[in-house]
Amino acid sequence: MRTVVINLTRFGDLLQTQPALSGLRARGSRVDLVCLDAFQGAASLLSDVDRIFPLPGARFLAGLDAHWPSAVADFASWTVQAQDPMPARVLNLTPTLPARLLGRVLGQNGDGGFGLDAFGFGQHSSPWAVFLQAASAYRGCSPFNLVDVFQRVAGLDPGPFALKAPDREAQICAGSLLEGLHGPGLVALQLGASQGARRWPVAAFARAGGVVWEKTGCTPVLVGSAGEAHLGLEFARLAQYPFRDLIGRTDVPTLAAVLLRARLLLTNDTGTMHLAAGLGVPVAAVFLATAQPFDTGPYLEGSISLEPDMACHPCSFGQVCPNGMACQRRMDPEAVGLFVEGFLRSGDWTVPPGLGARVWQGRRDGYGFMGLVSLSGHETEDRSRWVSVQRDVYRQFLDQKPVGEMVGQSWPCGQFKRRLKQDLQRGLLLLALVQEQGRLLTMNPGAPVRKKFLANCQNVQDFFAGSPALGALGPMWNHQAQDHGRDMAMFLGLCGRYSELLRVFQQCLGLA
Repeated sequence: MRTVVINLTRFGDLLQTQPALSGLRARGSRVDLVCLDAFQGAASLLSDVDRIFPLPGARFLAGLDAHWPSAVADFASWTVQAQDPMPARVLNLTPTLPARLLGRVLGQNGDGGFGLDAFGFGQHSSPWAVFLQAASAYRGCSPFNLVDVFQRVAGLDPGPFALKAPDREAQICAGSLLEGLHGPGLVALQLGASQGARRWPVAAFARAGGVVWEKTGCTPVLVGSAGEAHLGLEFARLAQYPFRDLIGRTDVPTLAAVLLRARLLLTNDTGTMHLAAGLGVPVAAVFLATAQPFDTGPYLEGSISLEPDMACHPCSFGQVCPNGMACQRRMDPEAVGLFVEGFLRSGDWTVPPGLGARVWQGRRDGYGFMGLVSLSGHETEDRSRWVSVQRDVYRQFLDQKPVGEMVGQSWPCGQFKRRLKQDLQRGLLLLALVQEQGRLLTMNPGAPVRKKFLANCQNVQDFFAGSPALGALGPMWNHQAQDHGRDMAMFLGLCGRYSELLRVFQQCLGLA
């Protein structure tokens, strides 16, 4: 069987499909990959891929402006190559409309992930696919690492994340770039990030790197894209110790070869972080602003994720920071340097005083999913408890299994718990109302209650979407209610399933 996997996302997200690709191959499938042509170099490091079809999206768009009939012919020619031989299955891991359209063009049988039905409406192959699209927009409602969600969307159990080693040419190039460095090794620093708000200040990196150099003799090596060259110049102005600036001087395979020579990568939340994790290189990653490690952290056991120890972190998308980006200044760079130095010296992570961070270490749970354990005593915070509860409950809910009885946690009744208690009670009342109105319509489809029933279905969606702790259920309910709306018995079963979910949440909070 042949499976064509579509991933039209960024560098890091593309790398994170590796376990899904390997899982498909282990099931005996031939695996071909469609990715954006800008990330063809990154795709070359993916294992268990038979062919790569780079999609020249920018060229197609430019062609539409110049002469659309030629652009359509160009696209048709590309699809003929990608359809040879015709795939038995298309697995689309990108929820955008262009990716859904592409999936429909390449094959319509056994589609997985994100697709379109015959009328052009979006469809999802499983509740995990719905959750993948829904949870990403809600901070605190994303308890699963993206790598694990990709695998569940593909219908696979969690597996290892192991990228392909770079080829000999990349290794030779890396050796040349690092020639002349002496001492006990090097520590890679990734100064850039996808957004300025997510970037730890260069001055902080410079101070942390200085501590590592003074305590261990390990040479900091700067890595990143050409667009981040100005960060290297700022680092050079601040650093009063030896370092090597490779920003903009490596392609992806050469970057991988450089990372394999490093004892550790200190980084922002970046594609480089995922590259290092997939190569098994120790990672210490900083998460600021909207970035959080529970869903986008490095998929590597033993890896370290650092968050500012602030009640406002992580902030919501589209929100203007009312605190002057204080999260960028919360963590003490010298303490971070000592934290890294301790690991390089002993192989263990010991949290130094005054770090100013929540410290999480990657560790698989009993079901094989990558989770985080606190090394800094933050496991009893409301957010930490709620993430833990969601992981246990949503895993069963999304696998469409009965959500079993949960043991109530010893959870102090603060503002978060009081708000969540109210939300759970209101959600159960709204679902009970919709169920009762649905039963009345079953007996009398023309009853006047029909308008109220439709309005309350929308009220359920609006309620979920407006709840900070349950927000991901809003878009999930919207999709599943529409999908089950063709059959009232199925719809009533869906209402019962969501009611069961909320009651189990109540049990977990000790409210039942």
